[in-house]
Amino acid sequence: MRCVAASMMAAILLAGAAAEAQNVVVRVSPNAPRTPANDTLFPTVQMAMDHAPQPGPGGRLTIQIAPGVYHERVIITQNRARTTLQGMGAGPEDVVISAAQNAKSAGGTFFSSTVEAYGAEFEADNLTFENAAGPTGQAVALTVRSDRAVLKHCRFLGDQDTLFADYGRQYYVDDYIQGGVDFIFGDAAAVFAESEIHIIRPGYLTAQSRTGPDQATGYVFLHDRITAADMGDRPFFLGRPWRSYSRVVFLDTEMPASLSPQGWTAWRKGGSIEDTFYAERGSTGQGARIPSRLAGSHQLSAAQAAEFLPQMFLAGPDHWDPIAEAARLP
Repeated sequence: MRCVAASMMAAILLAGAAAEAQNVVVRVSPNAPRTPANDTLFPTVQMAMDHAPQPGPGGRLTIQIAPGVYHERVIITQNRARTTLQGMGAGPEDVVISAAQNAKSAGGTFFSSTVEAYGAEFEADNLTFENAAGPTGQAVALTVRSDRAVLKHCRFLGDQDTLFADYGRQYYVDDYIQGGVDFIFGDAAAVFAESEIHIIRPGYLTAQSRTGPDQATGYVFLHDRITAADMGDRPFFLGRPWRSYSRVVFLDTEMPASLSPQGWTAWRKGGSIEDTFYAERGSTGQGARIPSRLAGSHQLSAAQAAEFLPQMFLAGPDHWDPIAEAARLP
């Protein structure tokens, strides 16, 4: 019996070691040699993406990024599934990935991104994604076209079209998202929880682009705080429909006085929101002027709001638990 028990324990230890060996951890530092001496330390994030060893089946690549400003554009391709970008500073402001392309200079909005993430199960923790082009038109800081993506304790800085949340299920928690016009846009199923959404000039927080009433996509803002720069007497709006069936829900979110009393607006003057699903529950603050909301928007019951909680809205057929996944990040 002792031999059997010893064999079982050895098998368990070997299995654990094999599972651990599936993961790969590399480092990025601005002080690293420009010509890497090995495959564990790189001077740029993109070089790490290009040359880090591929994890084993089911493994994760973690790129630990030392404090600094990295002036580069980064692409996380589909063959780099399960990649984590982890800032190693005291806060997300210590690690910044920054570029300054806009739609005109890059040849289109979708080519202007500072960082593009296509690999499934992308994660980012404790860093900043910046497009520093300023008010020069569409200029994306981060594109996320990754299913089961988690972004925790990050900052997203830009002006127009800051965050392109466009595909798959995405969970953002404890983040700071800044922009002026349509600065959270696309057609992902995304939840933004316990975050600050900061608008820097009169414009629109969201431009969600659901194209049909049966699509399981949309944006949910949960326990967030909307803040605004001084805009004088010019208001901003919660959203406008980039596509006809745009869906955006705000739950238990604090809203400032400079929010337009109507909350929502059509894409263009004289347009309609009749096919959209724009809704709120539990809004607070001086901007929570519910009786003045635009006709066609909704106030949800408790039962209706429950359908948009992350553990329901993002579960999918594989019963993904985004809250548990986010808790695994540091």
